[in-house]
Amino acid sequence: MRDHSVLLDPLTNKGTAFTIEERAELGLVGILPEAVETIDQQLQREYQAFRSRPTALDKHLMLRGLQDRNEVLFYRLAADHLAEMLPIIYTPTVAEACRSFSHTYQRPRGLFLSYPARRRMREALRNRPRDEVDVIVVTDGERILGIGDQGVGGMGIPIGKLSLYTAIGGIDPARTLPIVLDVGTNDPARLADPGYLGWRHPRVTGAEYHRFVADFVAAVQDELPGVLLQWEDFAIDHAEPILAEFRDRLLTFNDDIQGTAAVVLATVLRACGVSGTPIHEQRIVLLGAGSAAIGVARYLRAAMIEHSLSPAAAARRIALVDKFGLVHQDRADLSPAQREFARPPADATDWASDQGGANLASVVERFRPTTLIGLSTAGGAFTEPIVRQMARNAPRPIILPLSNPSSCSEADPRDVLTWTDGRALVATGSPFPPATTVDGPVAISQCNNAFIFPAVGLAVIAAGATRVTETMFAAAASALARLAGAGRPVSAGLLPPVGDLADLAPRIALDVAVRAVADGVAPHRSPGELADRIEQVRWRPGYRPGPEARDHAGVELDGDRPVRVVA
Repeated sequence: MRDHSVLLDPLTNKGTAFTIEERAELGLVGILPEAVETIDQQLQREYQAFRSRPTALDKHLMLRGLQDRNEVLFYRLAADHLAEMLPIIYTPTVAEACRSFSHTYQRPRGLFLSYPARRRMREALRNRPRDEVDVIVVTDGERILGIGDQGVGGMGIPIGKLSLYTAIGGIDPARTLPIVLDVGTNDPARLADPGYLGWRHPRVTGAEYHRFVADFVAAVQDELPGVLLQWEDFAIDHAEPILAEFRDRLLTFNDDIQGTAAVVLATVLRACGVSGTPIHEQRIVLLGAGSAAIGVARYLRAAMIEHSLSPAAAARRIALVDKFGLVHQDRADLSPAQREFARPPADATDWASDQGGANLASVVERFRPTTLIGLSTAGGAFTEPIVRQMARNAPRPIILPLSNPSSCSEADPRDVLTWTDGRALVATGSPFPPATTVDGPVAISQCNNAFIFPAVGLAVIAAGATRVTETMFAAAASALARLAGAGRPVSAGLLPPVGDLADLAPRIALDVAVRAVADGVAPHRSPGELADRIEQVRWRPGYRPGPEARDHAGVELDGDRPVRVVA
């Protein structure tokens, strides 16, 4: 058999862009059509193919196919059309891709570590496509966005996240690894589906589950010491304990908890600047009490404390409401993390509705919050009466329906602006079109973790960090809030447009890297040196010429970390 591996590896394949000389040297004469195209010509054809697909899922699958054939072309296409393709590559379309994973599966990408093969975990890790890995994103598929347990279909999340690490943060795609921990599924439809590709078994729980996760971490530490390990879409019962157990032992973070908290804090800080009411004077209600909501509440509390409030005074300005009503101290169903923000029992009585129990509507009426944040996946929960009450509570209420996908959003932002006569300061989790108000069109910013986690990953790699601290995420939030308010009218949105993400990432990364040095988790370097390293490690999609077409990238040693040399 001829060696056509250069065409089969998506990191080396240039397709019709191989020159006549390269085709002769690599044994490709007659294998490719006669025409030699530039990357711009290839991009035009792929973009036309993308636009011709009838549905968002079809577009997603088309892009996944391109990524599996030619990663350079995929990332150039994504970079050239980031605002258009971000919701296709990731939220909200990735939710449907996870649902249909077993029936649209095309080729392997990443690692599937299953419970039945748990004694072969190290063998599986050694089978990774490339030896050197900078970033792993791992999920167990139990709490995928707002759609619940997807089992092995959750693999769509690590693949999508790592695509954004590269498209936005410039992380070398050859040095990323998506992983799904297949511990079964409790979804009846998947258990009954003969086409389901995962382990068709109820989820492993309790001590067995935690032992499996601990074995996974130990294997990663042995095989890939120093890798950045991001946890994604774990249920709250697992997300909090896993982060607490490993955050001080390895380079790791949970994006649902910390990344979400950072981007929400940045959005609230920006809105506070517009409203004229500083964060320590806001009264905040969060709908939802899962891992994301707890993370957001902690970051908001920390920001209030930074502005001179005591921890107790800051906590009194935050209330959580879940499907059972107000989170208060007399409830027996609360986790330790939720108890941090449990209100006194008297509040549950004083804020109760006429029908009994303190629900969202009665809490908004009695507590009179100035900020309302939705992290509940309860579509339409911010009803017209609740939003109109928010408008009575504050001249410029901050209302953030953040649940994904769009069908789970707590409100349509256009309705929120209508019901508040255009006074609300709004951002959403999923993309929405601009709204029209009496003062003209208003862009609806997407409060997307993609503003944060690619920059954090870039900073960690460039700075040579050994841990990820909470203050590094706070630095990312502060940087984003500052950049969002730099000469931009609020009608342009609370946050910059997602098309600017790749330009913002190195600027946010610099603040994060400086904080890592200050926290003592990265070697001492000046801000100028860190800025140079950020620029040096960023991967950019471009074809390598001549004999180097066989290799994805060369490696040079710079300081204490390998740095990829790119075209």
